[in-house]
Amino acid sequence: MRPSFLGPQHQAPCAHATLFSASLQPVFEYPWEQEWGRGRRLQPGAGRGGAEPTGTSGELSSGVPGVAEQPEPELVEVEVGSTALLKCGPSHSQGNFSHVDWFSVHKEKPTLIFRVYQDHGQSEPGEYQHRLSLQDKGTTLALTHVTPQDERIFLCQGKRPRSQDHRFQLRVYKAPEEPSIQANALGISVNSREPEEVATCVGRNGYPIPQVIWYKNGRPLKEEKNRVHIQSSQIVESSGLYTVQSILKAQLLKEDKDAQFYCELNYRLPSGNHMKESGEVSVPVFYPAEKVWLEVEPMGMLKEGDRVEIRCLADGNPPPHFSISKQNLSTREMVEEAADDNGVLILKSAHKEHSGLYECQGLDLETMALLSSDQQELLVNYVSNVWVSPAAPESQEGSNLTLTCGAESNQALEFQWLREKTGEVLGKGPVLQLHNLNRKAGGGYRCVASVPNVPGLNSTQLINVAILGPPWVALKERKMQVQENTMLNLSCEASGHPRPSISWTVGGMANEQDQDPQSVLSILSVLVTPELLETGVECVASNSLGKNSTIIFLELDSNRTTGLITSTVSPYAKTNSTSTEKKLPEPKSKGVVIVAVTVCLLVLAVLGAVLYFFYKKGKLPCGRTLPPSRKSEFVVEVKSDKRLEDMGLLQGSNGDKRAPGDQGEKYIDLRH
Repeated sequence: MRPSFLGPQHQAPCAHATLFSASLQPVFEYPWEQEWGRGRRLQPGAGRGGAEPTGTSGELSSGVPGVAEQPEPELVEVEVGSTALLKCGPSHSQGNFSHVDWFSVHKEKPTLIFRVYQDHGQSEPGEYQHRLSLQDKGTTLALTHVTPQDERIFLCQGKRPRSQDHRFQLRVYKAPEEPSIQANALGISVNSREPEEVATCVGRNGYPIPQVIWYKNGRPLKEEKNRVHIQSSQIVESSGLYTVQSILKAQLLKEDKDAQFYCELNYRLPSGNHMKESGEVSVPVFYPAEKVWLEVEPMGMLKEGDRVEIRCLADGNPPPHFSISKQNLSTREMVEEAADDNGVLILKSAHKEHSGLYECQGLDLETMALLSSDQQELLVNYVSNVWVSPAAPESQEGSNLTLTCGAESNQALEFQWLREKTGEVLGKGPVLQLHNLNRKAGGGYRCVASVPNVPGLNSTQLINVAILGPPWVALKERKMQVQENTMLNLSCEASGHPRPSISWTVGGMANEQDQDPQSVLSILSVLVTPELLETGVECVASNSLGKNSTIIFLELDSNRTTGLITSTVSPYAKTNSTSTEKKLPEPKSKGVVIVAVTVCLLVLAVLGAVLYFFYKKGKLPCGRTLPPSRKSEFVVEVKSDKRLEDMGLLQGSNGDKRAPGDQGEKYIDLRH
């Protein structure tokens, strides 16, 4: 809770309230103080006609000049909109009065507003005609819907002898709305010679006029010559309520750039003293810079490739015009860099040439003072020019090889060796030893140079180790299912050092591609012809150290549809994992058909041998005529093989098979 400073006029119910202006002089007094004065008061209604209060014993009668001692009026406090109860006093019982008159006193003039006669009341025409009523058997007058205009003296007067007038002071209150505050958005310069407007506070619809207190950083502000000035004014609304406006003016210092200001409304209700606070506001404060400096982002160790911002800063508002300079290493002079309007130099991809001394300068355009920062060193860590020796290593199979790696850096380096195609870590340190080399050892090796204390700072170099030897292919031969009169793509891959070249034994369109420095792939497009089916295709890879070949045999495949068929022969299909051979399915066996044909041929051969045997014995009359007497005697019986009949080789002249009861015997009648 912020501290509350209530004025002395709010510590207890008071007879008057005063509004203070900027000069702290009273500008308003409540009406009853003008009407009735202090201490001795004039008898109301003196010298006036009409229904006016009459004199009592011990007092001067009406119309006779004089002064009488009057008691202080009874104080009645209510809030706007509520009901005020005016009780004519304990001494005025039912039996003491047959007639009571009620008056309101405004500008020293009493006006009859209500009459009571034998417990019955009657309102007089006027402003109170519809708001007055009797309570408590006629001893209490109720005034409803109280407004600020009702704050005045009310008087009850009995008509019986020796009765005494009873006066009431009606005090009206209304809490103001929450205060609103608006700061000076244009700002205040510390070089201003007079107090400038800081903020304006407005409290609306309060009664009586609330008191405004200003605070800075939780502490109340007081008038101070040439430093703090508070100007207040108020407006009376048509409802009779007050709207107060307070303007705070002050001379601010550089230390006030973060100050928080707010206002407080102090007011009173029948329940006691209260206050309401506004929100806090700050005001832009303009002051010249006293110091400039450099900041670098990101902080910490920088490396090549980082995005770096070199920012120039100052403690002035607004900031001065900035420029950033870098020292030339050869001349030692500061050379201005291309910074933006906000004094920021951006290095999108820093490199080692950006290292050096930087300086910021700020020019205050109001005072034309030039300020310079301390020089600051920017260090961009780097790893560059990674090399491997030998640069193009070659070695024979079975021999050893030593690789050495180096690099340039401003930091201590660590080295690591990786196999390129597998990512396997082969060792650490600048030297890598390879022993008993074979063809698999050929290929890429990568040296990684890194700085341990700068995460992510590294550089690499890739070299290719060549294993000297003739071309290398994986398969000597293979088979491929094709269809006649279709286009066929044949692929052949070979590796070796020196790099091999590939040729084909048949004509066609060949396309050769390098797979890596030691491997080559050739693709041949040919038309499948009967001659190609008979001879096959041979792929020949050769270099200066020898040659090697692969033969591709082509076989018809009746189950395949026509189209383009591709076959690849890779040198690594069976020896390593760098390439893969896609094998085609082998043709289905036709052994059953071949066996059946062979059996048929054997049976025919046996039958021919039997006929030839009888022919040699003279038992077959081939080309001879037998005597008639013997035509009926000579019959040759030939028993057929059951399996031949099953094969359909021995059938009737019209191709019909034997009946099931036929035992397979065939009689040839040679008599005819």
